[in-house]
Amino acid sequence: MKPIIIVGAGMAAYTIARELRKLDKAIPLLIITADNGGFYSKPMLSNAFAQKKLAAQLITQSAVQMAEQLGANIMTGVRVENIDIAAKKVVTGAGIFEYEKLVLAVGAQAIRLQIAGDAAQEVLSVNHIEDYATFRASLLPEQRDAARVAILGAGLIGCEFADDLSAHGHAVTLIDPNPLPLAALAAPVLSQGLHAALSERGIDLRLGTTAASIDRDGAALRITLANGESLAADVVLSAVGLRPDLRLAQAAQLKTERGIMIDAYGKTSAEDIYALGDCAEYSLDSAGSSSPLPYIAPLMSAARAIAKTLLGEATPIDMKDAPVIVKTPSYPLALVPPPRHAIANGRWETQLDDERTIAHFIDSDGKLAGFGVAPHEAKTRQALLAALGSRV
Repeated sequence: MKPIIIVGAGMAAYTIARELRKLDKAIPLLIITADNGGFYSKPMLSNAFAQKKLAAQLITQSAVQMAEQLGANIMTGVRVENIDIAAKKVVTGAGIFEYEKLVLAVGAQAIRLQIAGDAAQEVLSVNHIEDYATFRASLLPEQRDAARVAILGAGLIGCEFADDLSAHGHAVTLIDPNPLPLAALAAPVLSQGLHAALSERGIDLRLGTTAASIDRDGAALRITLANGESLAADVVLSAVGLRPDLRLAQAAQLKTERGIMIDAYGKTSAEDIYALGDCAEYSLDSAGSSSPLPYIAPLMSAARAIAKTLLGEATPIDMKDAPVIVKTPSYPLALVPPPRHAIANGRWETQLDDERTIAHFIDSDGKLAGFGVAPHEAKTRQALLAALGSRV
């Protein structure tokens, strides 16, 4: 019997493998990954430093342990070079392998900004545990106890890193073209609250501008901003977002837009090939809207549904609303951003009390279409989710 082949060994890949094993203990599974296949929680990367975690400590199970747990064959250090859709084969540096069904869980790549300067190539990003190891080592060489860190991007990951690093004693500057942090996800009142909390933490927010050039200045880096200001840093971290990894899909001529296009069942444009996780672009409604969804909840929903579909029980992905938890201890947020199409004609309404700030997004039909709350706790999140569900 030909195996189900899963390409990748991140959270998406291992989650769908686990879901398959819950349903079928015997079906052959082959997982192919270019890295060492160790399991770790990727969201931990942005707040591991204050916990004094080394990269190796974030890996909870090795590839050997995962293979034993899943009853799977895991090939590490092997890159998939191409997919022969007609013959149902994957071509790798270690040979050619036939598949019964194929799942692409190849993740995303960090977006690289085009920045001038002789040190622009020294900008780091953290999208993988090996990146985290490099970043951590760059912060704490033997000759210093703390670093000046400039972070490009005050979105979800940038704000989490900023809070985490500042709590550990590093001098952090956040640089973003928007007037407030987390502007793309949060209501303005919550972005303002986060701005105040990060500022009180001692983080220097340089907003409404971008990094124009980065140059070597002795042992430091000199960042010149588009507004003419400049600052010195020891390390520059780019946190401007991720782009679905489309290289393999495009080489196989699968349909792609921002991500690998999948239908309501997780299937790509090719028969017997599926995708999930950061590389996928999910169908959101019957009107044909779609989007990458780089969060844990969509990944889990997709894995549960696709596993059933792979084993013959066609199951649509149930994309229920789930809050995005922002790991900024200075100002912890939970967000369900409104749909893109609703933003232009909707409005934010704010509810304040002694304990927290709640923002409701009301769409053009007067319905609740999103929310944000800070500080958040389970009871409030659940009540807001229930209200969101009842108004759909």
